[in-house]
Amino acid sequence: MSAYHPNRNATKALCLSPKVLQLTVKLLFIIVLTCLVGCQSTQSNVQNTDINTLFYDDYFTPVSTIDTDDIYQLPEAFVAKFRRQYLAENTLRSNNILANEWLAQYIGATNGGFEYRDHYTRPAAETVLNRQGNCMSLVVLSAALAEALDVPVEFHDIDVEPIWDRRGGFFLVNGHVNLNLMPPEDNITVLFRGSKMLVDFLPERSLRAYQSKRVNKRQLSAMYYNNVAAEALVKNDYDQAYALVKKAILLNPQFVAAINTLAVIYRHKGYQAEAEQVYRTALQVNPQDLSTLYNLALILGEQDRLIEWAEVHKVLELARINNPFYYFDMAQQAYFDRQYQDALVWYKRAVEKADYRHEFYFGLSRAYWATGEQRLAEKNLKRALALSDVDNKQRYQSKLQAMRQY
Repeated sequence: MSAYHPNRNATKALCLSPKVLQLTVKLLFIIVLTCLVGCQSTQSNVQNTDINTLFYDDYFTPVSTIDTDDIYQLPEAFVAKFRRQYLAENTLRSNNILANEWLAQYIGATNGGFEYRDHYTRPAAETVLNRQGNCMSLVVLSAALAEALDVPVEFHDIDVEPIWDRRGGFFLVNGHVNLNLMPPEDNITVLFRGSKMLVDFLPERSLRAYQSKRVNKRQLSAMYYNNVAAEALVKNDYDQAYALVKKAILLNPQFVAAINTLAVIYRHKGYQAEAEQVYRTALQVNPQDLSTLYNLALILGEQDRLIEWAEVHKVLELARINNPFYYFDMAQQAYFDRQYQDALVWYKRAVEKADYRHEFYFGLSRAYWATGEQRLAEKNLKRALALSDVDNKQRYQSKLQAMRQY
């Protein structure tokens, strides 16, 4: 999902220096119940022939999905206008600006740039018309715009700490991808002006402390498909989720997150044996992937395979305390049991783990109000409001108004 604190409602267009623009990719790593995603391995222990045995097409109704090329396809009329704008603005300058520098400024223009919005992943054509999108939508759009100007692009998967989200009964852990807009491949030009433009949505984050690895467009497309598969799964659209995640795995058979998503689909459809098969395949790619281990432990526990369950659970017990929603759920239980001081302790621990979640601050506000700490209650409700999404903003505003009138 990370030091972004994207879910700190970074809804403004990218307002950065000319040399650094920032844009994030919201990757949804589906996890059932509580777990912490670990670093993904790049081992090649699973071959394409093995991956094909994971798919059970007969269990699902075939549905149409977006083709890979269409993810990045922009409307022809927009592309023509976009190129004219680049040429026109270059003509007005005394010194021509390189295409990658101009594109970076275009994406992050204070007026007319692109804004981070909502949870939903869209193809480039929709994002460019709406002038807004979630993180994956924006990075896909950036890649499409770069292609329109023949700007080379490098994608990087950043190994950041996870950003946690919870929707529809699932925990979603958000990873991070950024990209570099490269200078023209003209050797003469590069000699004089060879700077590349970092595109990353998180201006407050210093990326120096994080490891990264190059990913190609095929791998990025797999991430896109896993995103939209996760979103379909949250809506219980299993046929769509299956079709999409299958595409993700076929594009990148080493993508543990997508393999894990496939297993979650099977498990929710009641296909326990198939889910276990897929989880064990994911562990061939990365034996230490905690999301896979946790989901496998659920199956083992349900089947009373306690010796196997205990071996897996030893690893997972340490991981549980890293999930902020573990503390949040404990706080909620204490609050509804009217154990308000205990609730405050748990809410504070949740905030320490994830200070970008509006519901944690709202919980703190309620607990402080219950203990008579009205000033702290209002302070935390204001913080919840500042971090809230569109769905919760009006509710928090109403509660804040009522609190002030009390």
